Amino acid sequence: MSSRAIPTRALPEPTPELSERQALVLRAIVAAYVGEAAPVGSRSLSHVLPIALSSASIRNTMAELAELGLIEKPHRSAGRVPTASGLRVFVDRLVPRGLDDFERRDLAGSVAESDPEALLRCASKLLSERTRQLGFVTAPRGDTLVLRHVALVRLSSSKVLAVLVSETGAALRRILADEESGDQIELDRLAAALNERVAGRTLGEVRDALAREIVALRSHAQGVLERALVLGWRALDAQGDDDPGDLVIATRLALLDQPEFQDPEQVRQLFGAIEAKESLLAILRKMLEARNVTIAFGEELGEPELRRLALVAAPYGAAGAPLGVLGVIGPRRMDYPRVVALVQYFSKLVSERLLP
Repeated sequence: MSSRAIPTRALPEPTPELSERQALVLRAIVAAYVGEAAPVGSRSLSHVLPIALSSASIRNTMAELAELGLIEKPHRSAGRVPTASGLRVFVDRLVPRGLDDFERRDLAGSVAESDPEALLRCASKLLSERTRQLGFVTAPRGDTLVLRHVALVRLSSSKVLAVLVSETGAALRRILADEESGDQIELDRLAAALNERVAGRTLGEVRDALAREIVALRSHAQGVLERALVLGWRALDAQGDDDPGDLVIATRLALLDQPEFQDPEQVRQLFGAIEAKESLLAILRKMLEARNVTIAFGEELGEPELRRLALVAAPYGAAGAPLGVLGVIGPRRMDYPRVVALVQYFSKLVSERLLP
């Protein structure tokens, strides 16, 4: 993955062209705001700018940035903070900060030690720990998984467990109502018939193929085979085309460390929006189409409870055939160069671990 190409959603208005001085001052304001979680004044900027500017020149440049809508004065504070538009200008010109070799080896080792069943939760947890934000991963949609085999297990006289094992070793489990397929010996025969059809094909491909074969068999006396196909189709159809995959969040505690979320009511609203998942999953579904890291915040996130947040995400899986999305959610005041670098690297690690 390229570390420079960072597709982002555009502002309603064209991104303003900034002079070198304006760009330096905006970058310094964002960096200071990320570190201090407080408005930034001209005096403090004079100590961190890479070029020597008088206080008057800094104030004039800040006034220009305010006129462009890139910074604002919160309440009666003498300092300024970046607006959503200002952050957009900053991240669109962002070059991610590289990870050192030790951290890369450490992360790669942690991911390599995870079995397929625990991999996504491990990635979510590590993203939270390394960014101090809320790490997440969307589990692969069933339709995109390449299957290795199917097992059928009799649980009771009326229930059958279908286990769908993918090429990565991950397993999907479905409990189906069934009173017609006989004992475990009969189920093993049905599973053998299904396994002749599933290996090396995606769940979606197999489901569609089984549906066509069931229709073709309806006019023939193929009782055992038809029962196998119908049972297999029901197991594969339990996750439909519109299912975007579950949202795996290892821990929510990281967000509570941020100054922005000290108000219990704001925390309650935020976690309620995250628990609802629908809004987040709708945004993440669109991010599946990106080839690299995507950054969204403010009104781009839709729900009022989410507008104080930023979302940094990247797809994982094969190029052109993503399995899911991973990334972090946190306050708009986050260390974007490091967060983007970590999300990019985790996308690479998880992709390599999952692909056959």
